[in-house]
Amino acid sequence: MPFWRSEPQPTEPESDAKSVAESEPKNDPVASASQAAGTAWLAGHLNHLTEDQEKKLEEFKKLCEKEGYYKPEIDGQKPSHDDATMLRFLRARKFDINGAWGQFKDTEDWRKENAIEELYENIEVDSYDAARRMYPQWTGRRDRRGIPVYVFEIKHLNSKNMAAYNSTMSDSAATAETHQSSKVPQRLLRLFALYENLLNFVMPLCSRLSRPNPETPIVTSTNIVDVSGVGLKQFWNLKGHMQDASVLATAHYPETLDRIFIIGAPAFFPTVWGWIKRWFDPVTTSKIFILSAAEVKPTLTSFMDPSSIPKQYGGDLDWKWGDMPNLDDEARKFVGVLETPPAEGETRPSFTKGPVLFKGDRIEILGKVNGESRKKSIPVPVVGETSPNADEATPEVAAETGSSSEGTMPAENEKLELATEKVANGDSAPQQQQSVSA
Repeated sequence: MPFWRSEPQPTEPESDAKSVAESEPKNDPVASASQAAGTAWLAGHLNHLTEDQEKKLEEFKKLCEKEGYYKPEIDGQKPSHDDATMLRFLRARKFDINGAWGQFKDTEDWRKENAIEELYENIEVDSYDAARRMYPQWTGRRDRRGIPVYVFEIKHLNSKNMAAYNSTMSDSAATAETHQSSKVPQRLLRLFALYENLLNFVMPLCSRLSRPNPETPIVTSTNIVDVSGVGLKQFWNLKGHMQDASVLATAHYPETLDRIFIIGAPAFFPTVWGWIKRWFDPVTTSKIFILSAAEVKPTLTSFMDPSSIPKQYGGDLDWKWGDMPNLDDEARKFVGVLETPPAEGETRPSFTKGPVLFKGDRIEILGKVNGESRKKSIPVPVVGETSPNADEATPEVAAETGSSSEGTMPAENEKLELATEKVANGDSAPQQQQSVSA
């Protein structure tokens, strides 16, 4: 199924009004916050299954194994897909095994047909980062349940910026040499890579961090969508762009959305909402909250600590649209090696651009720079220790791990600083190659 379609231009006039029509139905953010504060939201998730759901999970895995789409754990080797992933497909189909199997099969066939893992490993870093600026961006923070917080400011996707972005796709090999003969538009290939980052870096990292329910992996994201300053014509022009992401998520990345908070909605937004809600199923639309100006701060703070809310939305976080993730101290302990010292005139570290994997015990930096692979595997430091066998660590080992006990780079360690800088620039020395798995 194509992820795009063309439709006639609208005739409705633009409006600069800042409030949604009173007649527009809304989900209740207060009730949603109350539900999120307890454990009801964990129903159907790993380690929060009913006896019947446990049974259906096992039946689902056996069916997928029988059809050749799933490999169970054998002789200490991990299964092809973890239970948290399998449960996403079951929840999306309300634990209907046949329905989940159909979507799982379609997704696995789609991943193979489009060589998704190969794409993520070989995408050009510049192309990846250009795409990152066109879609929701991870702030580096999490909500009170440990779910990563993304922000999407629509106003930046104006005609000038969209034209500049589209110009980066004139060369068939601009996105990835491995996919230059692909029939899939480059904009979609890049979008695929962004979803892979959510699944293979952000979610695994957040699952490693402390949270109220550590027994359950993080498999969703929370999104703040800022539509302030956007006219109806711009919304219409971006319709296909935004629909690409929503249709892709529904088809092949099910149950990865926790909540969407829409802020800054103009008076004509009910018209836009009429388009948007057709892209999602009723369960997904129930997770979308259109907030008035007075509701923004109290709603966001009910879900997130102020330190995780960007300043422009009433919080304390130093993060603005286009910035790389601004990690909290705990996340920095695990992936601080991906940060580089603040640039001249800046006050906080930068962050390695491009595709990255978090594999629990190691970080894999992927992608290409001008066609040259920058693939590198870096051990994740044991929290509370400078590095594995810290007392015996040599400067070379320290440079390879690229992290102190706090995940920051010791100023006195010039080798470490140089190694980390090279990683960020994609010109690190060759390292032992690690295979990439789903």
